[in-house]
Amino acid sequence: MNSETYEMIVWWSDEDGAFVVEVPELPGCMAHGKTRPSAIRNAEDAIRLWIKTAKEDGAPVPQPRGRLVYA
Repeated sequence: MNSETYEMIVWWSDEDGAFVVEVPELPGCMAHGKTRPSAIRNAEDAIRLWIKTAKEDGAPVPQPRGRLVYA
């Protein structure tokens, strides 16, 4: 699975003074960075680590669904 195919939600956190990235399809998978590009790179690393850990633990890895739609 390619870390770049999972949806990422990026926002600025005044509290943290950083950009925060959440990966909704992978529970608990988040990252942050001082710049938007660094936060996204960190999230891509976090996705790879999340998938690696899930596989090592025998846990299912959700397939990327692409763009999520909320009603």
